Amino acid sequence: MAQITPFSHAPNGAAVQQITLQGGGLTAQVLTYGAILRDLRLDGHAQPLVLGLEIFAPYIDHPGYFGATVGRCANRIAAGRFTLNGQAYQLPLNNGPNHLHGGPSGISHHVWDIADHSDNSVTLTYTSPDGDMGYPGTLHIRLTISLLKGGVLDLQMSATSDAPTLCNLAHHSYFNLGGADILSHHLQIHADHYLPVDATLIPTGEIADTTGTPFDFHQPTLLATACKTAIDHNFCLSHAPQALRHVATLSTKSIAMQINTDQPGLQIYDAARMNVPVPGLTGQTYGPYAGIAMEPQLWPDAINHPDWTQPVLNPGDTYTQHSQFAFSHQRSLS
Repeated sequence: MAQITPFSHAPNGAAVQQITLQGGGLTAQVLTYGAILRDLRLDGHAQPLVLGLEIFAPYIDHPGYFGATVGRCANRIAAGRFTLNGQAYQLPLNNGPNHLHGGPSGISHHVWDIADHSDNSVTLTYTSPDGDMGYPGTLHIRLTISLLKGGVLDLQMSATSDAPTLCNLAHHSYFNLGGADILSHHLQIHADHYLPVDATLIPTGEIADTTGTPFDFHQPTLLATACKTAIDHNFCLSHAPQALRHVATLSTKSIAMQINTDQPGLQIYDAARMNVPVPGLTGQTYGPYAGIAMEPQLWPDAINHPDWTQPVLNPGDTYTQHSQFAFSHQRSLS
């Protein structure tokens, strides 16, 4: 079975545990706080594949959603406002004038329960009560993290609610496959369109063609070049959820990570604004471009764009997401 050990205590005194998983050539460490993927290693590759913090306190003092599961509604909601079934709601603002990742005390800021576990898998659950962060309805969330054959980190999420509410969950690891930063990595995204944003990073409503723009990743693109244009944007994989399919690849000369998802959007953040002056897993501090967030999800602020797939979850329905991050060693052609 998975190894479960005490890790720390949350601000409310609740015990935080760490679950160590092994399988498929991967080793992972998962915290019950925020369902955080704290560490991920590939056999034969010494460096962590994700950014993580050595001790617990910086997860509170320097919140950056490192490896967390975010929601109820991932990404930004303009001015924290939305209308559902004719009723207006105001959510707390925690990202300038906007609401981000479920608010200042969203699901990423609470201790989850361990529902089941094995050598290579853990299932965590969390119940967000009615009115939590201004959202209506009691939301029951279930997340299974598995390490599968072939170096696959498999994430399956589901949720139900007893009243109409918003639900758009996302995994928020920052990936770094080797090196002090990600500028030597190449990124390829199978997206013909992206969402331009305003000065506060809210989508303008335009669905823009990526071709010939700085957001054209049809071919593997060096991030040192791509990041000359700030990237904190949603890439439009489809207009609605689809079957699990390959949507993006992040690679170095030695490691590749393939992303598969059933979600219609992939939020990419280049971490240009990162500044975490405490030691990470390798002892180094995390500055600009230390990692790259690649978050499958519904399109951001969709509740305020009625023509987009809506993040609305009604009683009797089940929200689901299936995403995979598959790691492999690159073979030299020489």
